[in-house]
Amino acid sequence: MDITVHHTFLPHNDPEAALAFYRDTLGFELRMDVGYEGLRWLTLGSPEQSDTSIVLYPAAAMPGLTDDERRAVTEMMAKGTFASVVLASKDIDGTFERVQAGDAEVVQEPIDQDYGVRDCAFRDPSGNMVRIQQAG
Repeated sequence: MDITVHHTFLPHNDPEAALAFYRDTLGFELRMDVGYEGLRWLTLGSPEQSDTSIVLYPAAAMPGLTDDERRAVTEMMAKGTFASVVLASKDIDGTFERVQAGDAEVVQEPIDQDYGVRDCAFRDPSGNMVRIQQAG
C-alpha cells in the first residue's frame, strides 16, 4: 500500500491568532485561506514538507454537534484536551526559544523523556496541544 499523511485538522477559535502562531511563530507557510459564511479555514505547512498540511478549521463549523457538545468542545479546547499535533525539529532547544519568544503558552520545557525522545510542548492560541520532538 502507498498511503501517506496529506492533511490533518485542528480546530481554531480565532483565525488571526492561529495564523500568527503557525505562520509567524512556527514558520509554516500559508497554503490556502478559505472563507465561507464568515468563517475561515487555514491550510499551513512546513516549507520542507510540501505534501503534508495542517488545516485549521473553525470549531464552530463542526457539523452535527448540539449546542451542548459545541460548549464541551470549546471547554476542552481551552484546557488543551481536545486536539493535538506532534511536530519535529532538528534543533529542539532553538525551536523552543523561538516559540517561547512568540508568547506561546509553555506546557513543558525541553526534556529527555523516559521513552527515548527529547521534546517540549506548547498550547496554540486555541488551546490545542503542540508537542515538538527532537528530530534525528
